[in-house]
Amino acid sequence: SNPYQTNPLRDGVRRYLQLPADQTVLILHAKVAQKSYGNEKRFFCPPPCVYLSGPGWKLKQEQIKVQTGETGFRVCGYMGLDSMGSSLMETQKLSFEEQPDAKGFSCAKALYISDADKRKHFRLVLKLFFSNGQEIGTFHSKLIKVISKPSQKKQSLKNTDLCISSGSKVSLFNRLRSQTVSTRYLSVEGGAFIASARQWAAFTLHLADEHCTRSEFPLREGYIRYGSVVQLVCTATGITLPPLIIRKVTKQYAMLDVDEPISQLHKCAFQFQGSDRMYLCLSTEKVIQFQASPCPKEANRELLNDGSCWTIIGTETVEYTFSESLACVREPVSPVPLITALQLTGGGDVAMLEVQGEHFHAHLKVWFGDVEAETMYRSPKSLVCVVPDVSAFGSDWRWLRYPITVPLLLIRDDGLIYSSSFTFTYTPEQSFIPGQQVLSDVPQDSDRLLDSIHQEFTRTNFHLFMQS
Repeated sequence: SNPYQTNPLRDGVRRYLQLPADQTVLILHAKVAQKSYGNEKRFFCPPPCVYLSGPGWKLKQEQIKVQTGETGFRVCGYMGLDSMGSSLMETQKLSFEEQPDAKGFSCAKALYISDADKRKHFRLVLKLFFSNGQEIGTFHSKLIKVISKPSQKKQSLKNTDLCISSGSKVSLFNRLRSQTVSTRYLSVEGGAFIASARQWAAFTLHLADEHCTRSEFPLREGYIRYGSVVQLVCTATGITLPPLIIRKVTKQYAMLDVDEPISQLHKCAFQFQGSDRMYLCLSTEKVIQFQASPCPKEANRELLNDGSCWTIIGTETVEYTFSESLACVREPVSPVPLITALQLTGGGDVAMLEVQGEHFHAHLKVWFGDVEAETMYRSPKSLVCVVPDVSAFGSDWRWLRYPITVPLLLIRDDGLIYSSSFTFTYTPEQSFIPGQQVLSDVPQDSDRLLDSIHQEFTRTNFHLFMQS
């Protein structure tokens, strides 16, 4: 087909690329859940949270207002455990409150897993609707591991299931006198650290160097042990606490001589590096520094107060992004496909790109920017497409000497757009710079793969794209 013919879908995709009206559903949850025994209800802590963001939600509201004349129109939902034997009792209704930053927020405070449920893992299921009854879609959390109680025995690095690795996300909460009603979460608001009874933040926990400063800290890999210097970075805002030494807490004492690996739901304390026994502490809503008392009889422990004893737990985030700007969508937007990796094969006249990920189906097409690619569905984890000729992006390219990078999108039959964090780069062979990557994305671990793809790609480039 002639790329210069007017094509309403292509025009719509161009408009979307200039002004992406995305709708994002973000689910935050803990990696482990403690089982409830007998009649007790051990609610998940921190509670699973849902954030709705992106300009697409407002646009959708306005669209429905125009179509139906409805005004008091909002998003609502239900969250529960995936349905292996779970009854409706275990779903919780969510209503979204608008926040100052225009994100919708809700959290499921009353979810638990009973001892009658024998699963070792489960997922949370979120169903979203508009208040006029129209279904938005169904979204799943990552896998959550069920534990009976926090591990008391020393963690072995042979069984890393419950260990916490550098670079992973955690939540920290504090309970005064073990009362659930007094639970407060370390959070960030207005650029400051606070202790919130309502909302929790996920922090990336990095192993830092012993001699790091606040502004520059070299990151290290590995599992985190007590006695390590760590950096806590808020994942949403990037705000960082000063370097801290993480200490094990036993009966309100910070243990200075323990260096075992940290485990899920352990009690721990954070000593400010280089300070005189000062610890991260909360005082109602405020986050302050507290000075521990030395123990005259035991030099290897310090006495803390309630506010400086924190419980640590690993957390996960899963994000679903879609845009209904081109579609008059009647069907739910789910399953939302997620791209995890790209693999380029072939050369000469035909380069093929395999798109790897989850939740793919036969009604999806891969688009390179505003150019639709011929797409073959292989499995829920694999789509294969023909890389469009670079001339589809404009006729002058073969005389120019610069790379062209285009975003990769998946578009459903009915015009629903799923954006991704992946891009594709056409590189002219003469301007090949060693180490320049062809496929780029945020995930770091694909870099080695990208280098090999890049060599493959530049070899074929000349034949592929320099032909008259």
